[in-house]
Amino acid sequence: MTQVQSDQTQASSSNTSEGSSVNEESASGTATLTRPRTRPAPPKVDRMPQWKVLLHNDDINEIGYVVEAIVELTCLNPLQALLQTLEADRSGLALILSTHRERAELLQEQFTSKRLTVTIEPDR
Repeated sequence: MTQVQSDQTQASSSNTSEGSSVNEESASGTATLTRPRTRPAPPKVDRMPQWKVLLHNDDINEIGYVVEAIVELTCLNPLQALLQTLEADRSGLALILSTHRERAELLQEQFTSKRLTVTIEPDR
């Protein structure tokens, strides 16, 4: 091994230990340094504050009517709606869902139009 080849081998081993890689000698006798590519961090997404939609028990509406209203106005399936209705019936209050404020206000108006008592509050 010649002195030039020995120096290039030592340079290659020291460069690769720093996180860069060195390609072997090209036809012209020079080594090329390639650096690993880094990706930019994905943008941070701010989430809208969540609001709870709470169903209150009443002695006016039947359970079947309340379940139908919940299924019609929300994304809950009939079983989930029944469980939430029974929770409100048993304890007086049940969490229907959490969503952003505008949708929570809309749901409150829609439930009120169906003679159901629903309140909203910030989800903290």
